[in-house]
Amino acid sequence: MSLRALLLVNRHSRQGQTSLLQAIDYLKNYGFQLIEESTENPQHLSQIIHKYKNEVDLVIVGGGDGTLNTVVDALVETQLPLGILPLGTANDLARTLGISNSLSEACRTIAQGELRQIDLGWVNGKHFFNVASLGLSVKITRRLTKEFKRRWGILAYAVTAIQVIWESRPFSAEIRYKNQAFHVKTVQIAVGNGRYYGGGMAVVHDASIDDQRLDLYSLEIKHWWEIIPLLPAMRNGRHIHRQNVRALHGQEFAVYTRKPRPINTDGEITTYTPATFRVIPKAVSVLVPPV
Repeated sequence: MSLRALLLVNRHSRQGQTSLLQAIDYLKNYGFQLIEESTENPQHLSQIIHKYKNEVDLVIVGGGDGTLNTVVDALVETQLPLGILPLGTANDLARTLGISNSLSEACRTIAQGELRQIDLGWVNGKHFFNVASLGLSVKITRRLTKEFKRRWGILAYAVTAIQVIWESRPFSAEIRYKNQAFHVKTVQIAVGNGRYYGGGMAVVHDASIDDQRLDLYSLEIKHWWEIIPLLPAMRNGRHIHRQNVRALHGQEFAVYTRKPRPINTDGEITTYTPATFRVIPKAVSVLVPPV
């Protein structure tokens, strides 16, 4: 593989400012010819990828899952391979792919790793890597501030989740799947493509990002305190076996609600119900540690 790379860094990511120069040094020592671009607005990253698509052989993104979500559509459109520098708070995609949070190790993976074709989720025209969800996760996303994440790191997710859970109220939804319709009262519907989301929780214990399926779960509890016994199982994806959790897996789902409800994709609110979810097999290539 040629070593011409576009390096994109979200300066607002938790480690963006301090790690940029260090990453550049590591990558140049591995022989990369870098075009370095950073932006105060992550939404501009897709435009930058299209600008340089004919001048580089891969895109290296430094940031968290939200930053990666802003570039995913451009990666699909240009079919440029992706290298990941996990500089965010949760780094759930990196965790799913086995990419180290160590900057030196992540740079080594980009230089010496192997390309792996992975699936993407798709909802209402927007691609996602990890998970798309509505309910509790949207409230957590809205409550989490950049400053809170930067100060507390991964702990910010747990603290914010606890604050949001006791305020939660069930909402009505219809889930359509393989010519079936399920009418549910739920506090959270999540549709996962990869394994991890929300700071290391597992969608399903055996989910893989290249299994060509989506995994849906719905938390159908009546009272906020019923979620407390589920939390330990949600860390490893075993909650799907609990009585008040509906679990489905397949290649396509649709979710309808009485009024439009926001949907969170990889930590960013990007669309609303009604929503159609699909898996897009082998949609992008990512550099991962060699087996």
